[in-house]
Amino acid sequence: MDSGKKSSRYERVYQQLTELLTKTPDPIARMATIAALLSHKFDYYFWCGFYRLVEGELTVGPYQGAVACQVLKAHTGVCWAGIDQQKTVIVPDVHLFSGHIACDAKSNSEIVVPVRDKTGRVYAVLDVDSTDFSSFDETDARWLEKIIPLINN
Repeated sequence: MDSGKKSSRYERVYQQLTELLTKTPDPIARMATIAALLSHKFDYYFWCGFYRLVEGELTVGPYQGAVACQVLKAHTGVCWAGIDQQKTVIVPDVHLFSGHIACDAKSNSEIVVPVRDKTGRVYAVLDVDSTDFSSFDETDARWLEKIIPLINN
């Protein structure tokens, strides 16, 4: 999908989310709604969901897709890279990413976006996988980084 088409779709999804997420302040419910809507609106998303920091472990949260790894090995893989680096991580080919955790062998590219609380502390990540290589780019990063703060509004 080209950048212009992606941006238009993300803009519509963002508008839908701003309306949908007024029903409850609960961040878990908001994560579930975000994962569901993103998963259904972007055909190149294979797996879309959240991993939450729970007692120092990255534990699966609300998601859409195949069965996920329950807990991710500390400071390993793309999700932990997003936390350790405190920034969005785009991986065009997960097979070339040192320490990649393969929860599903069909995954070929990935984007991870840190989720911050109101004080700026990272407490989760949004993790999106694709079966295609190089699915994610700066357009995805920009819009997902705009969507994520809706969790805590």
